[in-house]
Order: sequence, then C-alpha cells, then structure tokens
Amino acid sequence: MILLVKTIIVYDSWFGNTQAVAEAIGKGINEIEKTAVVIKKIKDVDPIEVLAYDVLLIGSPNHMGGPTRSVRKFIDKLGLLELDEKKVAVFDTYVRKNVHVGKTVRKMEKIIKEKISGLKLIVGGLSILVKGVRGPVMSGELSKCTTFGNKIVN
Repeated sequence: MILLVKTIIVYDSWFGNTQAVAEAIGKGINEIEKTAVVIKKIKDVDPIEVLAYDVLLIGSPNHMGGPTRSVRKFIDKLGLLELDEKKVAVFDTYVRKNVHVGKTVRKMEKIIKEKISGLKLIVGGLSILVKGVRGPVMSGELSKCTTFGNKIVN
C-alpha cells in the first residue's frame, strides 16, 4: 500500500513573487501521484499545523541577505515542537543576479539545523531570480520550481 505524502508549503511574500514560486512548487508536487499539498502565507499558519504533514517547505524573499522576520519567528516557534521524522526544504526569491543567489536559502537551512532537532533536510534549497524588487519572476524561473516540486516528492 502506498501512503499519501502530505506537504505544507509556507511562505512570506511582499509583492507576490515568493507566492508565485510556492504555487509553482506545489504544482510540481501535485504532478506526482499520492501527494496532497497545502500552500499558506506564513502569517496564516499556526506552527502546530506542521505536525499534520510529512514534508514542510518554507519560502522567503531575500530581505537584507536573509529570510524575513516572519520566517525567522516561524522557525523559532517550530523549534519548540517535536518534529522527528518530518522533512523540510527551503526556497527563496532574490533580485541581484550573482550577488544574493542562495544566500537566504543557506541562512534558512543553517537556522533550521541550529534550532530544530529531528527535522531532516531532504534537498538543497531553491533560489529564484525576480526582476526588480516588485518582480515579476524572471522568465524561465518558474519551470525550475515545478522541477523542484517533483524532486521533493521523489
């Protein structure tokens, strides 16, 4: 019997770019059978909800070289929970090509490792380039999100 893999994607987004990335990742996950995905703004998620899912994805725009305050606070709250056997991956959006690529992802992964025991990082994070602070997401970047979503489940 193949069990259903339940995934929650939580994100912070100021101009809709990180939201678009979250939705494209969700689309990639949904392309795989036996999956269920919920996508929510981080402000609308009680960290306790994470306990009902197998996989957690956290997304943040690059804010001064790291995740937003909302994302940092959410991760802090997750650190108070028993998340053994849960899996996590992170993603970010950034503006300046070749300057901030992966910077927020690396910081989120580091914070998660330091603050949340038992949570397993399943794949390296994804960084998506946007055109200017307000966006939109650069052409060709959303297809990377769909592939990332497939990779999460596989």
